[in-house]
Parts: sequence; C-alpha cells; structure tokens
Amino acid sequence: MDIDTGLLPAFARGCAVLGSGGGGPVTIARAAALQALEDHGPVRVVQPAELDPELLVMPVGTAGSSAVMSERVGGTDEPVYLRDKIEELYGAPVGAVLASEIGGANGCLAVAWAARVGLPLVDADGMSRAFPRMDQTVMQLRGIAPTPAVLCDERGRTVVVDRVTGGWLERLVRASLEAFGGQVATSEYIMRGDQVAGATALGSVTRAVRLGTRLPDPLVTGKVAETSGSILVEGLGYDQGRLVRVQAGSEFLAVVEDGVPLAVVPDVIAMLDTRTGEVVQAEQVRYGLRVSLVRVPCDPVWHTPEGLRLAGPAAFGLTGLPAPPPPQAPPAPATPGTPAGTAFSPSPTESTGSTGSIGSTESTASTRPSGPAGREAGA
Repeated sequence: MDIDTGLLPAFARGCAVLGSGGGGPVTIARAAALQALEDHGPVRVVQPAELDPELLVMPVGTAGSSAVMSERVGGTDEPVYLRDKIEELYGAPVGAVLASEIGGANGCLAVAWAARVGLPLVDADGMSRAFPRMDQTVMQLRGIAPTPAVLCDERGRTVVVDRVTGGWLERLVRASLEAFGGQVATSEYIMRGDQVAGATALGSVTRAVRLGTRLPDPLVTGKVAETSGSILVEGLGYDQGRLVRVQAGSEFLAVVEDGVPLAVVPDVIAMLDTRTGEVVQAEQVRYGLRVSLVRVPCDPVWHTPEGLRLAGPAAFGLTGLPAPPPPQAPPAPATPGTPAGTAFSPSPTESTGSTGSIGSTESTASTRPSGPAGREAGA
C-alpha cells in the first residue's frame, strides 16, 4: 500500500478518530502531509517483516501545546535533523519511519516526514491511539530503551537526552518546551528492524485508513447537555431518554450510563459531530452540540495487567469503575477502504488536541539497538 494524496483524507480522518479527543490538530498535520506528498510523491507502507533487521527504525512525533501547534506550523527539515543525529548516535542508517502515535497529528506528521526523508512508513505505531505521555507506548511495555532520544526544532537546534527511563524522558521533554517555544519534534524508543514486530502496535496505518472510511455503530447519538465537570450527552432519536456521561482530560476517558461503563480508556472513545461528520476534540465540546460517541478497541496489549497499569483508568485518576472488558483483537491489515462497520458521515476537517502531562509509571527492563552510543537506560 502507498499513501498518496487520494488516500490521505481517509487516513487523516482515521488518525483523528484514534486521537480519542486529543493527539494534536490533524488539520494542520494533514496539510503538511499533503504538501510533502505533492513535493516528493507517495509514501510506501511496509510490514515489519519487510524491514532490514540491521537498519534503524525511527519513531517520530511532536510534543507540546495544542494551541501552539495550531498557530506554529513548523518547518520541513525536522525529520532530516532527527535522522542525521540518530545515525550519528547509533552508527547505523535509518531504514524506515514509524509513527510514535497513530492518533491525532502525529499519525499525519509521520507520513509527511517519511515523504521528506524518502523512507517507507511502517504499518505500526507506538500506541494504537493517542496518549498524553511519551512513555505510554508499547515499546515501553516491551522493554525497548527510550534513549538516546533526539529533540529538535525547525531551525535544527537539537538536544539529545540519554540514560533516563521513559518517565524521566517525559519530564525532561516537557521541561524543555519553554525553550523550544512550546513545540518540539522528537524521536525516542529507536529500534532495529527486527525488534519492531514484537514491540509495537501492528497494522495501525491500514486500520486508520479503514476507520477513516467507515466506523462502527455509535454507542449513543444525542446532544451535549452539560459541560461542567464531566460531559453530559442527552440521547436523541432512537436514543431518546438516554443520559450518558463522558469523562475527559486531554482525551476522552470514559463513557458511563446508569453507573455502567460503555467505554473506558485504554479503548478509544471518539466523538463526532453528527451534522458534519467532523471529529470533535475534547477542547471543542460545547453545549448544544449534536454528537455521536463511538468506541474503537485499542491494541490488546493495553488490556494486560502491565498495560492497564501504564494506561488504564487508574493511570488517569479514574477510580470506582469496573475493569474494562478486553476487546476483540483488531482485524488484520486489509485493503484500504474495506468496510469495518457501519458507514458514518461525510469527510471531515479536524483540529486541536492534547498537551500531555508528566507521569511516573515506568518499566525498568530495557533493550536498545546496538551501536557506539548504546548504553543501558537508568534512573
């Protein structure tokens, strides 16, 4: 599969859905991807089995304020600066790009940056959705070392963070944002090609394309009746008389009806404007908005005990909710456009997302690609 200008809108919409109400402004990232595809041609999407086991795979994304991301477009050379520094640190060439998170802006930026550096994009990502913390990744759960990690801006000003755990990387990157003007390009949890299959959420790119084309049936359709504290959605039409509450932070975290959770993090909760089909971000919710709520299962790794500790309800301060049921495994990658549920709404334009927060849940075991700069991560 190639991502070209024709497939990009469906992919971008799927990324917005997988943002679960956060993840950064997809509209701007989609425009950046469109320009990169027009300038450099389609991006080839490859499966982990196709990767050269000795070449490096470079996860990419940005960290920072969603407000800054909406106003500061950035440049075109960040992926070049990241790649050059990573090759210098590890003493090996980068052979492919990986989205650090498929949800929100970073999914689209991975396409833009793969096009800019002329590398394939792996059909996988680090989260299977968007999470607010950099250490909330499958790589963290699988023991991949988060560092050396590289941060840079559009002018090539670069910082290398090394010898820290995932939680400390999160803290140090957030602390650097003021100096970088509120936004920074990042690459962390760098791997060899033969590590990707066992340390990432697989099939993320093709899944985003499918979701951008067709979505599952909504949990409820109604209007936003209250936004103070939690969000109250009052059912309309077939859902007349239903009342559900949505807990939200940087992303949507839980949907509860009569004390029973209909959807809970780590699964994806997407809110769509039923009049336009646009994905609604947590920051955009307002009284009177007509919405539909959709649940999309996350990668099953997040329903393991270790996954729930890192990114389950308790990690976001939600207590007293029953444990979320493990979902069925996401379908295997299929031809883009294959129906994955009931058709929903027209094409979108999406915006805004999460700012992230500091956390401390970490895995102590870590592995990293061998190379001259390879050192074990430490606290």
